[in-house]
Amino acid sequence: MLADRTAMNVILLKALVALVPASILFAGSVVLFARRKTVWPLVQLLGAGCLVVVILTHVCEALHLFPWMHWGIKNSVGHYLDFWSAALGLTLLPVGYLLHALKRRQA
Repeated sequence: MLADRTAMNVILLKALVALVPASILFAGSVVLFARRKTVWPLVQLLGAGCLVVVILTHVCEALHLFPWMHWGIKNSVGHYLDFWSAALGLTLLPVGYLLHALKRRQA
């Protein structure tokens, strides 16, 4: 029982540490989109938002929030939320950043 509790505390600590840079990235994407309301900063913002969702799923898992999502169990709602948020975040964020940078360079 104590080992399970310690493992969850470690997961929570890692998630909270990861939340700091992800939040900074999200805030920067919000600022960029607020300044330049074009499609590529929006894509970047959506990607950063997805990465924040990934981290929040791990926080919810560590705190045992929303147990009906069956966090950490394969083929569960929580698993698919985590997986697809990570896949979209790791795709949309760099694509939005790259295409925004290329568009700015051309202008």
